[in-house]
Amino acid sequence: MAKEKEVGISARSTLWYLVFVGFAVNYMIRINTNITIVAMIKQSETEFVGEVKVDYACYVPIGNGSEALTTQTEGSSLLRSRESRVISPEQLLLTLFNLDPQKEGFDWNDYQQGLILGAFYWLHWITQIPGGILARRYGTKLVFGASNVIGCWMCFLMPIAAYWDYRVLVVLRVLQGLICGLAWPAMHHMAGQWIPPNERSKFVTAYLGSSVGVALNFPLFGFIISWTSWEYVYHFCGIFGTVWYVAWLYFVYDSPAEHPRIHANERKYIESSLGITAQSTARREQQQQEQGTPWRKIILSRAMWMTIIAQWGGIWGLFTLMTQAPTYFNNVHGWNIEMTGLLSGIPHLCRMLFAYVFSIVGDHLLKHELMSRTGVRKMGGTLCCVVNGIFVFILASSGCNSLMATIFLTLATTVHGAVSTGPLANLVDMSPRYAGILLGFSGMITVVPGFVSPIIVGMLGNHTVEQWRIIFLITSGTLIICGLLYMAFADSTLQPWNSCEDLSSVHDDELKGLKISPLNATFPEKQEADDQKEDDSVALRLSSV
Repeated sequence: MAKEKEVGISARSTLWYLVFVGFAVNYMIRINTNITIVAMIKQSETEFVGEVKVDYACYVPIGNGSEALTTQTEGSSLLRSRESRVISPEQLLLTLFNLDPQKEGFDWNDYQQGLILGAFYWLHWITQIPGGILARRYGTKLVFGASNVIGCWMCFLMPIAAYWDYRVLVVLRVLQGLICGLAWPAMHHMAGQWIPPNERSKFVTAYLGSSVGVALNFPLFGFIISWTSWEYVYHFCGIFGTVWYVAWLYFVYDSPAEHPRIHANERKYIESSLGITAQSTARREQQQQEQGTPWRKIILSRAMWMTIIAQWGGIWGLFTLMTQAPTYFNNVHGWNIEMTGLLSGIPHLCRMLFAYVFSIVGDHLLKHELMSRTGVRKMGGTLCCVVNGIFVFILASSGCNSLMATIFLTLATTVHGAVSTGPLANLVDMSPRYAGILLGFSGMITVVPGFVSPIIVGMLGNHTVEQWRIIFLITSGTLIICGLLYMAFADSTLQPWNSCEDLSSVHDDELKGLKISPLNATFPEKQEADDQKEDDSVALRLSSV
């Protein structure tokens, strides 16, 4: 069907931009505390070099001939400052009521810091499946929009909660994670209502917003903290999220039929294109109703558990580095808050680019039959787990060499991008029919490292080089062991329990949506679909990792 001419900016283009920013907002909420906590906590009272009090593990006095690589500039550029350039409303309020404004920082121990950092993921997994169900019943406009904006509005309460009690802050973070978990699965439903099948690959590039959100917000938050105070990071999140939500309410509707300003030609094109697939969709739903989900076979499937194990290891490594990078760079290498934000954000841009490039390589190998599908998946698992673990092991040995630490932390984060061509793609390979169920089942398990890792870091401590060496060695061991198991036992062939007699009724584009995970998602990839139409053979198939 030829596409009819449209006038001006299409409603689908507007939707893409707002979804892109919406995913950036979603990740902005989950990472803001990762960097603000660096400026929130009280300066350590236990680390000295002679009589000189220092603020980071690799401090080298001026004139010392040590080989350790640290920045030899003025101390004020290295040590985090407690003197805010702009006083926050919360500090004014505390001063007004003659309460302690905590100008020296919060006296939270390492364990308490770990609870705060991991709290977002405690209940995050619960709302993944309900998010899709609620979107089908009440619409994605309500569910996705409310999930993001409520999470942003809760940011306004974070500073007061921190001044009140760290346990109140933990409760708010838990509630944020629970609410924000609705956003990702809800978006899959909107794609089915708005985007023609041959355009869904392009539309799902909007999921890039999550990755770009991490890469840009870390440096931005560092700048905000440096020039104002950490409280303004939460104010920014609340204000920015509200502005986005106003635009979302005005420009976005659940279907073309509900949109009052959509051009008639565009609406006709969308509805006619989606009508082509309506019968096959109904047929697939009827098949699913006639045959129940083989839960027992799924739970006992070795291929399924090998995929879960690989994702567990990869997420453990990713979340440890993403959550702890700001604290590591500050506590060990003494970087100021702006540099800490920059060095924490760059690896995620590299990861996104690597995922795209490696997916092209994987597609080429499959298209020209240079490697089996299982072989390609194992290669992806090797990179995202084993090679990742090797880089983290070298990071653990970097000591006070800040250049070496920066390089290998970036490399470790970068190669994790192969997960989308490896273990994550395995879910669709082994059972296209139940890919959504497999994703939800694996996601409920693999979210655990998101809150276990920060707790372990808190128990071990996060101030000395030796403490970080142990943290990185644990991470490295987890990655390598999980990767080796995946290399030995992974299987991406179609599983017998898939029981789908008519695989052609399962659209490639819906499988792309099924592969988008709220736990792992940060960027897209291009992958091959064997039965895809010739005119869509070069389209991007995006997978959040």
